[in-house]
Amino acid sequence: MVRDRLHDSDEGMRAVVQRVAEAAVSVDGREIGRIGRGFVLLLGIARDDTEQDASYLADRIIGTRIIADQQGKMNLALGAVGGELLVISQFTLYADVDSGRRPSFTAAAPGDQAQPLYEHFLSLCRKAGVRVASGEFGAMMTVSLVNDGPVTIILDSRNR
Repeated sequence: MVRDRLHDSDEGMRAVVQRVAEAAVSVDGREIGRIGRGFVLLLGIARDDTEQDASYLADRIIGTRIIADQQGKMNLALGAVGGELLVISQFTLYADVDSGRRPSFTAAAPGDQAQPLYEHFLSLCRKAGVRVASGEFGAMMTVSLVNDGPVTIILDSRNR
């Protein structure tokens, strides 16, 4: 792994990407976002992440070819099939349980730092022409999805 020298840690903005047939997110029993075919994206933002991390990760996710073509090969990106994104902010991707059983989240960016980067990430994906639904930053959410495959990949902005 080549570490980006602009950052202090080896951990960057993280995304868990699940290919789905459909998905939805609700807060307090009220649906706030729904997509059809595409990706559910759990997005974690670290303390020293920047807009560069968001840009890199948005580009990687939008261009990742994990949708099956007519021959059944993972060969297509979101744009090729009119795919959609459901993006959920998830600081728990930075859980550290190395020194006990109760997780520490010190590597995760605090909310006032993470929310603008989360919003920036959403805007980058929308500007790329992808339909984007999202959860509510900082809220307890219920996410339902129908996995397609299942196909799940993990991306990190520092893995360049």
